[in-house]
Amino acid sequence: MSAAAGNEAGDFLPRTLFGEEHRLFRAQARRFCEREIAPHHAQWEKDHGVSREAWRRAGAAGLLCCWMPERYGGGGTNFLFDAIFAEELGRIGATGPAFPLHSLIVAPYIEHHAAEELKARVLPKMASGEWISAVAMTEPGAGSDLAGIRSTARRDGAHYVIDGQKTFITNGGSADVIVVVAKTAPEAGAKGVSLFVVEADTPGFSRGRVLEKIGRHAQDTAELFFDGVRVPAGNLIGGENRGFACLMQELAQERLLISIHCQARAEAALRGTIDYVKQRKAFGKSLVEFQNTRFKLAGLKAEVQAGRAFCDRLMELHLNRALDAPTASAGKLWHSEMIGRVVDECVQLHGGYGYMAEYPIARAWADARVERIYGGSSEIMKEIIARSL
Repeated sequence: MSAAAGNEAGDFLPRTLFGEEHRLFRAQARRFCEREIAPHHAQWEKDHGVSREAWRRAGAAGLLCCWMPERYGGGGTNFLFDAIFAEELGRIGATGPAFPLHSLIVAPYIEHHAAEELKARVLPKMASGEWISAVAMTEPGAGSDLAGIRSTARRDGAHYVIDGQKTFITNGGSADVIVVVAKTAPEAGAKGVSLFVVEADTPGFSRGRVLEKIGRHAQDTAELFFDGVRVPAGNLIGGENRGFACLMQELAQERLLISIHCQARAEAALRGTIDYVKQRKAFGKSLVEFQNTRFKLAGLKAEVQAGRAFCDRLMELHLNRALDAPTASAGKLWHSEMIGRVVDECVQLHGGYGYMAEYPIARAWADARVERIYGGSSEIMKEIIARSL
């Protein structure tokens, strides 16, 4: 495969991960993002949610759960195709549609760990976009520390009864199916955690408010409540008290996904800023003619190029099943911190306009701040890396 074929995502470094089939898929994903996402994103930010029609259109276009086996409605390809779609969303600064979370975080929990009957019922609706998914882990008093989770699930005959509260749940306001983390052996701490699939029409399940965030306004991040929610024992995935092992198995991909999206959005922010400083004038000449501007941009380009090389190497490792937790954590740490530095400098180069919400760079700046928090904070990433030293 040629470097040119893999360089559709940006002109920062030639890329060798991708072949002709990826180039064609990227072109399809880019057209979809420009036609179905970009024109509507501003309205979704006002609505604090993405239209269900956008989800169905993404499913009909074959852009959801590309990696998933065809027997469940997926594309039968691999992780790279979903990664390409995530990059194209990042390219247009679209942080609202949580398609990558749906396809690369929630769906793998179910496909890898659920019983066949449950997979056959749930996954085709996820691949088609008919059902939107979420994963409910964080609670008001527990984030990255699974031992602190207070939600419980107790066995009652052929069912489990779930009680508890979750918060900061992406897609929480619209999800039809939720992977819920709850304790089945509270005395065992993190080793007593289990995972359950809860369908939103189950009695006892309710949603709280869609939360007001600093950025990512198009995402319906919400509170969820479970009051005596009875789910069939078959909705347990991975085995009782095996939730921690399942979570650890999938976390490397989740953190890689964050690296991919951060990288794509950092590239987009830099491109937009280069275009801006070429057009904007001060003291009778374009901003790009000032040495300070050029040097700032040169430094940013070098940093973004380093990020691209790192990100592609992480993807290569993952495709070869060689991406371990410390390396994925290092990627998540580096890329989430990098995008913060890049967008902050880009805002500065925009001057006062960079602080106006109507400008994409201002929204990119606000959207980027959460990257150092969710999916495991930078401090947690450092702790994981440090344990491997």
